[in-house]
This record gives sequence, C-alpha cells and structure tokens, in this order.
Amino acid sequence: MTTATTATSTEAAAEKTGARTAEAADVITGARDRIDALDDRIIGLIQERMAVSAVIQEARMTSGGRRVNLSREMEVLGHYSDALGKPGTSLAMTLLELCRGRV
Repeated sequence: MTTATTATSTEAAAEKTGARTAEAADVITGARDRIDALDDRIIGLIQERMAVSAVIQEARMTSGGRRVNLSREMEVLGHYSDALGKPGTSLAMTLLELCRGRV
C-alpha cells in the first residue's frame, strides 16, 4: 500500500470508528459486530419475555385477577436495581412497560 492509500484508509477508519489507527479501527469494528449480535439476542429475549408476560396476564385476568401485579413488579425492579444499580431500575421500568397490556 502506498503512503497516500494508507493515510486515506486510516482517515476512513477514523471517520467510521473514531479510531486514530487501523489497528484500533479493527478492534472497534470487531467489538461493534459483537455488540450488534448481542443486541439482536437481547431483542429476541425481550420479545420472548413479552410473550411469556402476555400468557401470565391472560391467565390472571381469566381467573378474575388484575392484569398487573404490583408486588411482582416491585420484585422485578428490585432484582434489576440490585444487579445493575440505578440504571437497572430504569431498564426494568422499560421492560415492564413493554410487557404490560399486550393481552
């Protein structure tokens, strides 16, 4: 590769990844690919959680209960908060919101 080509390649890597070297750009690109794969798995798990929650809500409502069980939601919030701190509480709230009222 010529010096001009290398410089252009490094500039392109920096623009795409924020890296200053081709080596760092390679590391970032590989890590981003892993993150994208993890995100796909997380989305799939959330969709699965939503489906299971719908089954629970349907069973609860069919038996004459309410759609939402607030004491259970508090358990979920506590679990996420214990594991992830304050951001875990926000994440749990989002999950609970996604899973409510889908019946």
